[in-house]
Amino acid sequence: MNLRTRLAEFFKRKENAVQGGGPKAIEKQHAQGKLTARARITALLDPQSFHECDMFVEHKCEDFGMDKKHFPGDGVVTGTGKIQGHPVCIYAQDFTVAGGSLGLMHARKITKIMDQAMKLGVPLIGINDSGGARIQEGVNSLAGYGEIFFRNTLASGVIPQISVVLGPCAGGAVYSPALTDFVFVVDKISKMFITGPEVIKTVLGEEISMEELGGARVQVEISGNAHFYAASEQECFDQINRLVTFIPWNNKKKADPYPAALPKPEYSLERVIPAEPTQPYDVRDVIRAIFDGSDFFEVQEHWAANIVVGFARLKGETVGIVANQPLVLAGVLDVDSSDKAARFIRFCDAFNIPLVTLVDLPGYLPGVDQEHAGVIRHGAKILYAYSEATVPKITVILRKAYGGGYIAMCSRHLGADFLFAWPTAEIAVMGPEGAANIIFRAEIAEAADPAAMRRQKVAEYTEKFANPFIAAANGHVDAVISPQETRGFLIHALEISAHKSESRPAKKHGVPPS
Repeated sequence: MNLRTRLAEFFKRKENAVQGGGPKAIEKQHAQGKLTARARITALLDPQSFHECDMFVEHKCEDFGMDKKHFPGDGVVTGTGKIQGHPVCIYAQDFTVAGGSLGLMHARKITKIMDQAMKLGVPLIGINDSGGARIQEGVNSLAGYGEIFFRNTLASGVIPQISVVLGPCAGGAVYSPALTDFVFVVDKISKMFITGPEVIKTVLGEEISMEELGGARVQVEISGNAHFYAASEQECFDQINRLVTFIPWNNKKKADPYPAALPKPEYSLERVIPAEPTQPYDVRDVIRAIFDGSDFFEVQEHWAANIVVGFARLKGETVGIVANQPLVLAGVLDVDSSDKAARFIRFCDAFNIPLVTLVDLPGYLPGVDQEHAGVIRHGAKILYAYSEATVPKITVILRKAYGGGYIAMCSRHLGADFLFAWPTAEIAVMGPEGAANIIFRAEIAEAADPAAMRRQKVAEYTEKFANPFIAAANGHVDAVISPQETRGFLIHALEISAHKSESRPAKKHGVPPS
């Protein structure tokens, strides 16, 4: 066969592969508001940077008439490219080909690109849009999922793993995104669930739609399975492009520095913090008043909103921020917020991102529901994560820091490298009202005017303990600073701790609370 003939055959095969499931299937994909697999990759990556591999791989199944079926690329597109000028490995399931179902060769294409990402030390991006396991391939499909999960686990903490759910992701398939670092979902498009509506109807007799069961809003607001929510696929890709500017390409690097920028003048700490200590405020405005360009990229914004986590920059360097949110439940720690914070802390520690913690909370959320939900073991996760972390850890106590909440929010006792407090900080076992009622119970009860005596004792306790100077006198606080000094103190602390080295006892690994 001469060169011209071979080239003609090559172009024909390539065109067939690029067409995926064909014009009708592509039209159906577009009718659902969804891009095709290759179009998604093109929209996400830098222009002209994608190089596809394994385009001509096909399934090997011969049962149930499968030997007569042609699945171009076996329903998944894989390759390498660049995002923000940096190399990445990527795969995108092609729903136009057999519903993007996962068979053995489909899985092997994915595991091959995962292995490549680990070897090259670059992020892995997976775009999920699949009907699930390919039934005709039986246990080989299940084996494929297992191989993917195993590699997700090996890559954890080594390279960033980003999952994008742009279609159904059901059954065992959802565990791969759950094992990755960040999950992105899009309104009306993303669907994640273990058990589908049909099974729930059969077993429980309950009618529920896919959207109500596992739609995008459910994942970001109720379950906490997803980290970022977008109204469109393009908005989702823009979010990913922004995320990767804050994180390093692997665990041996640091995030790229950016030019330093002052906070925007419209954000002022004097205007943010209320004069009355019981009044709430939005801690995100505090963050914007301190960090570069008032730019804050929040993670899991819509779930467990009583704690705020995300990325910002300080003098051009990426930092991870964990902050209590007084606007929601007074910023208390509970089951979900502890999980949210702990996971974010561990990501930052794995990828060399310093942690800045802003504290204002009355403690852990009390109540039977929380106790029965396991607030003890969930609450312990944040203690474990901060104690385990060896990156620079800097804490600023803004207002309340009571009881176990004071300890949990990266206190000196959990290894904070620098701990600062504003003059408004209140560091105590509990709030003045509760403490006075216990300590001075007898005096209040015996007083001619119990209400007046209670006010007097609350004021006495407040004067003696509800300030940062007792903690500072005992060395638990490094410095009491004015709010206006916060940015300067943080910058200095980060510069001083830039080459921090901390060793821990030799062990295979720790066992964090479940």
